[in-house]
Amino acid sequence: MQIKIINRSKHSLPAYETALSAGMDLRANIDEPIVLKPLQRALVKTGLFIQLPEGYEAQIRPRSGLAFKHGLSIVNAPGTIDADYRGEIGVLLVNLSNDDFTVNDGERICQMVIAKHETAEWIPVDLLDETDRGAGGFGHTGK
Repeated sequence: MQIKIINRSKHSLPAYETALSAGMDLRANIDEPIVLKPLQRALVKTGLFIQLPEGYEAQIRPRSGLAFKHGLSIVNAPGTIDADYRGEIGVLLVNLSNDDFTVNDGERICQMVIAKHETAEWIPVDLLDETDRGAGGFGHTGK
């Protein structure tokens, strides 16, 4: 799949790190470091602008290493970039640790997964088909 991209960052284009990777790492494109205190959040710019084909989205997800080692995550994970969005990709990071975390220019801050999606059409009805599960949710299979 080919996707149009404008790179106004100081860094190379996102790339898959391994042959079977689902996501590409995005890098912070900032003029000076951003210090995130515990529970603080910040919108971190990437300098990237994309044009997705109709029927596709880009999902912005936390990087597992940053989450495990530093408690860094994404507030609205997964974030969604719609096919009609043309603005700069920004990543809403949050520090869930007890320590300050410094985001430096060029740091890999998240991963982006390109995914196909469908457009739903609602069909109003009065009843839904029965299933074994029924309305059970939120721990209904727990013991």
